[in-house]
Amino acid sequence: MSEPPLALTAHYRWMARYNTWINARLLEAAASLSDAERKRDRGAFFGSIHGTFNHLVVGDKLWLGRFAGLGPGFEMLDEEVLSLPPFTGLDMQVFEDFDVMVRHRQRMDAAIEAFAAQLTPELVSASFAYTTSKGLARRHPCWQALSHFFNHQTHHRGQITTLLMQAGVDPGMTDLLALVD
Repeated sequence: MSEPPLALTAHYRWMARYNTWINARLLEAAASLSDAERKRDRGAFFGSIHGTFNHLVVGDKLWLGRFAGLGPGFEMLDEEVLSLPPFTGLDMQVFEDFDVMVRHRQRMDAAIEAFAAQLTPELVSASFAYTTSKGLARRHPCWQALSHFFNHQTHHRGQITTLLMQAGVDPGMTDLLALVD
């Protein structure tokens, strides 16, 4: 598939809306735990619930920074949304304070929705070049990077859901179909 259909831009808008909804739901569920419980190493890839939420912030900032270079019109991807301390790895802790992370996540999610609203079929099908966090140059259609961006979020939120359940917190309905009108 080299040329994505117009429906793909609508799909990314839907995924951005889901991203906002499910992040709010999972952060609310995590807020019911003590800070120590959120930060307790549970053997997950990023250790804890807090660590996994931080990884999502890091990953989203890296990808949004790449997407910001797609051209003009992406002012929502501003310094506040994109800024990272010096990169130390995908497991770096950007936020120690949970409440500060929640507020920043809300700002990021609003920016992701605004970014997705600006996507066009031409932009989504364009060639996209970037450098990975390991310094590797990559180039492929933008729709592949966008699909990875949203899939990466879903992958790690699935881990958070499991970690919450292990901590005795049921986050409730998490399926994308919850947003079907």
